[in-house]
Amino acid sequence: MLLRVIRPEPFSFKPHFLALQSLSLLSTTPHPRPSNDAVTNVSALLKKPNWQTSNHLKSLVSHLNPHLVSKVIASQRRDIPLCLKFFKWVCRQSTYCYDMDGRIQLLYLLASDNLYGVMHKVLVFLIKECCSSHDEILKLMGAVDDMREKGGFRINYPCYSVLLMCLAKLDMGLMAFLVFKRMLGDGFVASGIDYRTVVNALCKNGFVQAAEMFVSRVLKLGFDLDVYIYTSLVLGNCRAGELGEAFRVFALMSEGDGCGVNSAMYSILVHGLCEAGRLDEACKLKEDMSERGCEPSTRTYTVLIKATCDRGLIDQAFSLLYEMIKKGCKPNVHTYTVLVDMLCGEGKIEEANGMFRKMLKDGFSPGTLTYNALINGYCKEGRVVCAFELLGVMERKKCKPNIRTYNELMEGLCKIGRPYKAVELLRKVINNGLLPTEVTFNILIDGFCRAGELNMAFEILHSMSSYGIEPNHFSYTVFIDSLCKMERLEHAGGFLGMMIKKGISLGEVTLTALIDGYCKTGNLRYALLLFEEMVENRCLTSPHTFNIFLDVLGKEVKLGEVNAMFGNMLKHGLVPSVVTYTILVDGLCRAGEMNSSLEMLELMKQAGCPPNVYTYTIVIKGLSQSGKLEDAEKVLIEMQKAAVSPNVIIYAILVKSYVAAGRLNRAFDIASAMFQNGCRPNTQIYSELLAGILESEMDGSTRAGNSTASLNAEGEIGVNRFPKLTFMKMDIYHAFQLLNKIRECGGQPFDAYKFLIMGLSGTGRIAEADILIQEMVKYGLSLDSDICSCIIMHFCKNNDYSRSLEWITRFHAYGCDPSFSSYSAVIVGLQNKGRFQEAERLISDILRNAGVEDQTAISPYIDFLVKREVPSGPPSLLSLIETYSSLLERLYSPSHVIPAEETLSQIKLFALVFGTISSAVFSVAS
Repeated sequence: MLLRVIRPEPFSFKPHFLALQSLSLLSTTPHPRPSNDAVTNVSALLKKPNWQTSNHLKSLVSHLNPHLVSKVIASQRRDIPLCLKFFKWVCRQSTYCYDMDGRIQLLYLLASDNLYGVMHKVLVFLIKECCSSHDEILKLMGAVDDMREKGGFRINYPCYSVLLMCLAKLDMGLMAFLVFKRMLGDGFVASGIDYRTVVNALCKNGFVQAAEMFVSRVLKLGFDLDVYIYTSLVLGNCRAGELGEAFRVFALMSEGDGCGVNSAMYSILVHGLCEAGRLDEACKLKEDMSERGCEPSTRTYTVLIKATCDRGLIDQAFSLLYEMIKKGCKPNVHTYTVLVDMLCGEGKIEEANGMFRKMLKDGFSPGTLTYNALINGYCKEGRVVCAFELLGVMERKKCKPNIRTYNELMEGLCKIGRPYKAVELLRKVINNGLLPTEVTFNILIDGFCRAGELNMAFEILHSMSSYGIEPNHFSYTVFIDSLCKMERLEHAGGFLGMMIKKGISLGEVTLTALIDGYCKTGNLRYALLLFEEMVENRCLTSPHTFNIFLDVLGKEVKLGEVNAMFGNMLKHGLVPSVVTYTILVDGLCRAGEMNSSLEMLELMKQAGCPPNVYTYTIVIKGLSQSGKLEDAEKVLIEMQKAAVSPNVIIYAILVKSYVAAGRLNRAFDIASAMFQNGCRPNTQIYSELLAGILESEMDGSTRAGNSTASLNAEGEIGVNRFPKLTFMKMDIYHAFQLLNKIRECGGQPFDAYKFLIMGLSGTGRIAEADILIQEMVKYGLSLDSDICSCIIMHFCKNNDYSRSLEWITRFHAYGCDPSFSSYSAVIVGLQNKGRFQEAERLISDILRNAGVEDQTAISPYIDFLVKREVPSGPPSLLSLIETYSSLLERLYSPSHVIPAEETLSQIKLFALVFGTISSAVFSVAS
């Protein structure tokens, strides 16, 4: 039982205070000598009526440090209400007393002047200010405890009572109970409100048995059970997952005298059912409320809306919203936040923004959670300008961003390939007094790894310890995965060694990433060693690891070993997934066993794991490469009968095969079928068709020397890959020929125009691209940002910013806006050329195009977003972990053959290096 394990010795908050003191300014600087003139002037102004509105007083106080403030309060010590009013006012005006650290420092100064009467009033105010922050209330309690030990200061009953309510609100049940014990020890008599508060605090943390023991003690003192205690006990049982007991208390309350159930209790039970995944029962309970004359509250509906959103039941969530509004129950900030978060999660950012604006229209002030949800939505879509606009709005409306806000923004910057900008933002976060979390560092590590900047990623990893944060499983797995993809297995093994040394468990994901790396580099022996370790430690929970081996063996056309591995997988009790079967089909196709691959499709259906679009794609590809195009089309028809829609890759395979076979008309027939099925062609299809048109005009000898493959030699152009050689050889009439054929096939020509324009501009043929752009405008087709950006970036690469500006003006006239990245390139180029006014005009364009309604909110961040990244790359630090990988290299080196006995001793040495023999990853049979 909780109460029996609590020791009777005096409790102190000082450890919490000392733990947080490193973040404060307490006693870190010498006290400056007070300025008597400033104290006198402020004290005189306080005697005047309406002193709060005095601009002169605001000017004096804005830079008044805590020492001077304490002297002013001391001069007014006889007027305690005025002292309290001035304290509250100065906390909003003085830059020194704006945060909790400055206020605590001021509290110490008041204690040094023995202003205990003022301090009691001030403490009630400060406790209420801390009701939303665990760290701040612990910091304040630690300071009060410190003053108790050093100066004998005691808080009074109102302070204790407010403190208990604050701790209950923050779900700090055990701390509330300890404060209650101290209150009694200080000789204060608890009221019924205090008892109810402690019961509620314990129940909110799920300490139901402790709460029940406390209640029995309260009853002995002559207090009665009331609706508040019953409600707390229901809440506690729900929090502890004891729904049966919660409903038992609910039934007792329903039968009791004068303790009728209320909406709050129903809402608690509804929430408990939702948390247990019993949504249908929760909805039924909501209906029962109405039948018993207890209408659902905003809280009831919000709980149900969140539960439906968590299940992805969008329509049901909005039905509940409309129902509550119809019944006169108004949504609150939490209701709107749940809906905004759900819409952002579904990728419906405009609808989420609309809900956010409706919230503002209804007079609600969004909280940090609401802003975070919308910022996250914008960042997921790569719309970081809109996300930073919201950050600016938050700051202007005094809604303090938290570390999660900045984490979302950093993840958004990494998503658009700007990890160095994310690091700049981290510096701002730290300068603002926020501490990065484990999530913060993992976002940056992942961002730099995705960008191929592993040195910088390792620098971030190395800096985590400076903030008292240790890298976790995810931190190292990101490195291992990235290094394996870069075929740097020796360093990946080094990170594995670091994980072992730190005692971090090697999960299936980590080991599978390393196995995948070894398999893809042909190091099957090392992969099998890791695999044996996974089998021994029972890490295999999914077929994914087996799939890796099946894939590599299938690609090497080792069908016997594939079958053996598949049998091994079944032996371990793992059920093959559709991915497993697709890999097996791929192996058969690579071996030319097309009949067997078709039989495998039938086997999949019989096993209750029907082929998906990827399985069919592999079979159609195999048949096409074997020259069996008619059979490939039969499989296409079969998959459509099975209600599996062909994807663009399948159509691209068939188009390419028919073009290569010299059957261009049949290739266009496939394109026609694709249009009819509502599938949009990709770049490869247009490339093949255009190459086919060019090849069809060649004579026999030319065609023989110019295969489709040579025509389709690819080069990187713009934002997509285009056949550079094709665009160098074609004429504009070939472009129109392709466009006419696409129209004859029933396709919309927009994608074909885009393909041709971007391909031509990528090879510098802007004049021909311009002809096609004018054709698009003539036929009423809208340009998109990719087309605009491709043209603009061509001129930026040639430092021709005047032409870039001309084209931006033209694109605006066509109703199209370039991308943020192309705008940024032009702006930076203009700034480098000293053309600042033109750059400023473009910045205004960016804000308008991003839909920014409040330019003053985002203006502080525009330069940050637009300014070119200048990577200040750290020195290579990967060499620091080579000590961890050197032993692995020796163990794994094929050229280093050592006896079994020495192998085992090497492994033991490896285990000792990393701290434990039992953690050794690699085991070799003796």
